[in-house]
Amino acid sequence: MSDENGQNSGKPEKHSAGAELVLPIAGLIFTIYYFTTIIDVPWTAQVSAFFVGTILIGLIIALIVRTTLAVRRGDSSWSVAPLIAPKSYVPKRLALLGLTLSYVFFIEWGGFTITTFLFLLCAMLLLSGGKNKGLILSLSLALSVGGYFLFIVAFNTRFPRGPVETMLHGVF
Repeated sequence: MSDENGQNSGKPEKHSAGAELVLPIAGLIFTIYYFTTIIDVPWTAQVSAFFVGTILIGLIIALIVRTTLAVRRGDSSWSVAPLIAPKSYVPKRLALLGLTLSYVFFIEWGGFTITTFLFLLCAMLLLSGGKNKGLILSLSLALSVGGYFLFIVAFNTRFPRGPVETMLHGVF
C-alpha cells in the first residue's frame, strides 16, 4: 500500500473482492426471481430450469464463501473501489447502464429484433468510441437477425413482438 506521500509501505495491497461479487449477487437475485416465474410452465421446463438454477446458486454460494474466507484471512477486502476506478470510465459505464435499462424498458414496444439491434449498435459505438461504424452496424444487424431466427423462429420464445416480428410472423 502507498502512504500519503505515495511511498510503498511494504504491505501488499489487499484484493478488492467486493466488486467481484456484484454480478454473482445480481445473478443470485435473478435466479430466485426466475424460479418464481416458472410455476405455470410444463414440468419438463421446470425441472430443467430448477437444475440449472440450483447449479448456479451453488456456484455463487461457493464464491461468496471463498471470498468471505479470504476476507477473514486478511488476503482480501470487501472494497468495491474497482467499480469506480479509473474514474474516466465511470461516464461510459453509466451510459451503458442507461442503455441497458432503456433496452429493458423499450423492448415491450419495439419488439425483440429492433430493440436488440438498436441496443447493440449504441452499446458497441459507445464502447468503441465511435470507431469501425460499418463493422458495428453489420455486426449489430447480423446478431439481431440471428437472434430473431434463433429465439423467435426456432425456439418460439415469448419475447415481445414488435413490427419486425409481426410482419414476419406469417413468413416463418
